Amino acid sequence: MKTKATSRLGAWLAILLGSGYFLLPLIATFEFSLKMKREGYSLEAYRVVLSDPGFQASFGYSALLALLTIAVGIVLVVPTAFWVQLKLPRLRPLIEFITLLPLVIPAIVLVFGYLRLYGSAGWLPFTGSERGTDLLLVFGYVTLALPYLYRSVDTGLSAIDVRSLTEAAQSLGSGWFDILRLVIFPNLKTAILSGAFLTFAIVIGEFTLASLLARPAFGPYLQLIGANRAYEPAALAVIAFLVTWAAMGLMQVVSRNRAAFGADEH
Repeated sequence: MKTKATSRLGAWLAILLGSGYFLLPLIATFEFSLKMKREGYSLEAYRVVLSDPGFQASFGYSALLALLTIAVGIVLVVPTAFWVQLKLPRLRPLIEFITLLPLVIPAIVLVFGYLRLYGSAGWLPFTGSERGTDLLLVFGYVTLALPYLYRSVDTGLSAIDVRSLTEAAQSLGSGWFDILRLVIFPNLKTAILSGAFLTFAIVIGEFTLASLLARPAFGPYLQLIGANRAYEPAALAVIAFLVTWAAMGLMQVVSRNRAAFGADEH
């Protein structure tokens, strides 16, 4: 009994220490962001940031690129994971290893590789135009989000009977495109949304690729404001945290709704 109480106390101490480690800097940042006016606490820093055309332009740009990254990532990952699960299960460890590479290869190495291959002197000069550079940035974001998006989709595929669903659809005369569109995608809705929210959070806060490709994204804007002002960077940091947490919260809501729907079906 005493051992159980000691173990519970240790668990609570670990939770308190972890919560303090993560929350105290955020609370201090939020408190500092409210001190822009000498008279007392105010939301002046947030008003200045939200009314700044630079913030609106950079956040809108990053949000648009996040949506494009999600679309490209889904088109690339879902058919690949489906095919590996169905036809090439022996290659699954290799594919998983490849999708994990962005976690061990720094983004700065990736972007210098891009510049060497796709620079204005390269064989495919993406960086020769703004739209080409935007496209290159989307490809870079897809690479950075690959570990999270692939794992989310792969987990979703493991939870359904891919082979039986595919054979049933084929027996009804469906082709591969219809199987993906009408059978696989609807069954992976929760997994795809989870990966999409993670991808959105990654793209919104990304700095290295956007900065070295000289694109007006939210990450470089954060760095620029942080180098020149005092209170606005704290407000921006809190806003960025809120956006990330909103994406994570939506992911949890979607997962719970899906689990509740599955339980009702059974």
